[in-house]
Amino acid sequence: MTLHGKTLFITGASRGIGLAIGLRAARDGANVVIAAKTAEPHPKLPGTIYTAAAEIEAAGGKALPLLVDVRDEEAVKSAMEKAVETFGGLDIVVNNASAISLTPTPQTDMKRFDLMHDINTRGTFVVSKYAIPYLEKAANPHILMLSPPLDMKEKWFAPHVAYSLAKYGMSLCVLGLAGELRPKGIAVNALWPRTTIATSAIRNLLGGERIVQASRTPEILADAAHAIFEKPAREFTGNFLIDDTFLSEQGVTDFEPYRVDPSVPLMPDFFVPDDSIPPKQPS
Repeated sequence: MTLHGKTLFITGASRGIGLAIGLRAARDGANVVIAAKTAEPHPKLPGTIYTAAAEIEAAGGKALPLLVDVRDEEAVKSAMEKAVETFGGLDIVVNNASAISLTPTPQTDMKRFDLMHDINTRGTFVVSKYAIPYLEKAANPHILMLSPPLDMKEKWFAPHVAYSLAKYGMSLCVLGLAGELRPKGIAVNALWPRTTIATSAIRNLLGGERIVQASRTPEILADAAHAIFEKPAREFTGNFLIDDTFLSEQGVTDFEPYRVDPSVPLMPDFFVPDDSIPPKQPS
C-alpha cells in the first residue's frame, strides 16, 4: 500500500518535520497541501511554502502551497475548500504547526501563552474540525497530531507550564477525537519523537548546533507517519506512538541512519514516559 494519489493537508509544512512528512508522501506520488504562514524568506528559518512546494514536486508529488495561519478560522476553512477543489478530496490531515516557549511561569508573557494555545491546541482543533466533512468521504482517512503521550507527571509540567499545557492540549484532541470519530471510520493518532529532532526550532531555541548533533533527523518521524497512514483507519486509532518503538514494530531494526552525528549520544525529548523502552539496536 502506498500514498499514491492521496491528498495530505499538512500544517507547518514549509520546513522541518512537516516538510519531511510531505516529502515522504511525495515519493509515493501523493498530493501535498502545504498549509503554513511563511511566504517570504525568514532570516533565521529556512524555507517558505513555495520552496517546500518545489521540493515536493521534485520528489514526485503534486504540491499546493497555501498561506495559512491556523489561528485564522476563515483561512483554515478556505484552505480546506481550495485543497478539495484542487485535488478532488482529502485523505490525511497532519497537525504539525506548533509554537514553543520554555519559560517558567513568572517569565511567561501572556501574549506568548496565548500564541502557543492558539496555534497548538486551538489550531489543531480548528483544522481537525473543518477536515471532518471531507475525511468522511475518504477511503482510509487519518488525522495525525505531532504531540506527546498523555503521561501526566509533574516533571513534564513544572519547568514550563504554559508550553506543556498547550502541547498536551493537542494530545487531548487526539483522545477525544479518536472516540468521537471512530464511528465515522476516521483514525486519529499522535506521534512523538523519543529524541530531539534536528529542526530550526531546536537550533534556535534549545542550544544551537550542539543539540542538533545529538538529535535524529526529521525523516524518522516522516517514515513513522507514512507507516501510520498505511494502517486501516477503522482499526488503528487512538494511539499515542513513540517514533522508534512504532517503527520497530513495523520491522525497522537499524536507527543509525536517522542520527545527525552517530558519535554524539542522543538527547531524550520531553514527555517520553519513563516506561517507554527504546528498541534494541543490532549489535
